[in-house]
Amino acid sequence: MQILLAAIVVVPLLGAVAALLPAPPGLKGKSPDQAVLRHGVTVTGAVLALSVALAAGFDHDDPARMQATTDISWIPALGIRIHLGVDGVSLPLLVLTALLTFLSALYSYFKMPDGPSPKAFVALILVLESGTLASFAVLDLMLFFLAFEMVLIPMYFLIARWGGDGRERAAWRFILYTLLGSVVMLLGLLLIGIKGGTFDMVALATDNGSGLSHTTQLVAVLAIGVGLAVKAPMWPLHSWLPDAHTAAPTVGSVLLAGVLLKMGTYGFVRILLPITPDGVHTFAPYLAAFAVVGIIYGSLVCLALARSGAGGDLKRLIAYSSVGHMGFVLLGIATLTPTGVNGALFANIAHGLITGLLFFLVGAVKDRYGTSDLDRLSGASGAALYGKAPRLGGLLAFGAVASLGLPGLAGFWGEMLAMFGSFEPAEGLSRPAYLTFMVIAGFGTLLTAAYMLVVVRRVCMGGDGEGGAHAPAPTSLADVQTYEFAAWTPLVALTVLAGLWPAALLGLTDPAVQQLLRGGN
Repeated sequence: MQILLAAIVVVPLLGAVAALLPAPPGLKGKSPDQAVLRHGVTVTGAVLALSVALAAGFDHDDPARMQATTDISWIPALGIRIHLGVDGVSLPLLVLTALLTFLSALYSYFKMPDGPSPKAFVALILVLESGTLASFAVLDLMLFFLAFEMVLIPMYFLIARWGGDGRERAAWRFILYTLLGSVVMLLGLLLIGIKGGTFDMVALATDNGSGLSHTTQLVAVLAIGVGLAVKAPMWPLHSWLPDAHTAAPTVGSVLLAGVLLKMGTYGFVRILLPITPDGVHTFAPYLAAFAVVGIIYGSLVCLALARSGAGGDLKRLIAYSSVGHMGFVLLGIATLTPTGVNGALFANIAHGLITGLLFFLVGAVKDRYGTSDLDRLSGASGAALYGKAPRLGGLLAFGAVASLGLPGLAGFWGEMLAMFGSFEPAEGLSRPAYLTFMVIAGFGTLLTAAYMLVVVRRVCMGGDGEGGAHAPAPTSLADVQTYEFAAWTPLVALTVLAGLWPAALLGLTDPAVQQLLRGGN
């Protein structure tokens, strides 16, 4: 088991190095470009297989215990160790990361984005995967920081070199925001390590903040929280996200929304809740307030973008929807209750599945029409996907209703549990304030339903002839292709499965969450 986890983290990095060799050892192709793209599919497929094997061998009767652990001294002078492990909190995120990266590599094999050599593209995807997997597997604060930073450079180049209009500006905003947040976060991590006498996350969680003064916890939560909130993304530190999503290639948007955003919220659960409980308790109401503002703000912007004549971009709209959905994740965490935190972790996975699917679908629509502008896609000469490509239109409608939280699909449970946690927050938190947050968040779900249904009406049904220049109506439109069906079906199936059988995920996370909230290993 410990070899499996170590291999899951290391294999993508080795694959990235191999991709840059003159003749990558992947499967043969008709050309060097095809060979390296097959290499990417092979490596990410192997990592997915290892992740599934890890999940199959995981002791589901004891998900609160760290399993598949590796603990090796790395820098003795600083007390930094190569400490890896997985529990019920991190296992679903590891599998989600491996799945989305494999599907992205598979999609890119058939639909490579315009840009430089595929060698660099595949190498960057694999480095990104390795850094993200490491973030969910490491149990040392300094290693977490290194893994957290490791994903920034590959995502920057994916946006800057393979992105669309405005890609350089979007890439710079992404890297500057996240780097500045990371600098502040590093100071907080160093403060905890120095004051706590160790950088080991398990040992610090077991102490449950007993070795850290209240002032130290307050400073650490503020510093680390800012860095995590930028990546989450929490309003008002979200402004890098819409540009990054709009400019990024399809698979870049899928990985950014489906995986990278989860690193921020995971840090709140893994580091701040068990290690600095007093500091988190002090700041929890403020976190909840920012979360519900983000829910309403993201939903209102999406509703404005969805309106006819507003010149809204469909990729930008889905990006702003992430601000609202991740607001529910942050609200669940801010309740400091098992119900709320479990809801946050469930919403994390649901958002990765649903938003990953939506960005795949929007990318497919853009490939067919050369635009993702809503005004050009709607109207008498627009997409009308139900008539021209019924399967593509049906999948887009499915993604939309899953995103708005339809009962029976994955998006419902996380948001509902986050609001249930707000109904009865942790002891010492103001119940009237959290009831207010719950009501505001509930209103946000109505706004989400409103803008998603408008999107379905305009893009799938057409017939919206107000304002804006329309794209020429194609005489024929390719419906879902075989490779698209292969890349999207797992996301659809898991969205339905998680919605109908939430206990499969909650049974993993709940014992681990209970233990993290009370401290201990």
